[in-house]
Amino acid sequence: MEPHIKKILVPIDFSDYSKDALNYAINFIKYFNAKLTLIYVIEPVIYPPDFSATQISIPPTDYELTKTAKESLEHFIEREIPSNIDVDTVIKTGKPFVEIIETAEEENIDLIIISSHGHSGIEKILFGSTAEKVVRKAPCPVLTLRTPIKGFNYNNERKNEK
Repeated sequence: MEPHIKKILVPIDFSDYSKDALNYAINFIKYFNAKLTLIYVIEPVIYPPDFSATQISIPPTDYELTKTAKESLEHFIEREIPSNIDVDTVIKTGKPFVEIIETAEEENIDLIIISSHGHSGIEKILFGSTAEKVVRKAPCPVLTLRTPIKGFNYNNERKNEK
């Protein structure tokens, strides 16, 4: 049975890890003639009350954060994605793994390609990894990538396209 992959979701946080996952995904997109959906999740910042502070800093509004994220994604797409690839963007606010899974369900995604930042130790124990949570709860297959990435020589291919 041949895989039917028409929609691929790639979470982007503008780190080198997520850029590597995108570059890896571009090969899948070309091979399967699939549509790319990029998701960027704005994590809400929760400030604990500090009664000793005399001055309170007000975090940017959701509108400002979303506007900045949209502009950043547009510039990112221009720089990183070949113009012949069909791409949609999704910007959400919340916990990244929850929003990634929800978007995969809403958009009927066939494959999620996500980078694993390789956190270990106390950080992983306390928080778990976003990639790990997505793998456990996603409604579709999830391909997780660690650096160095093997299997595709995407760097040379990408340089030749530009």
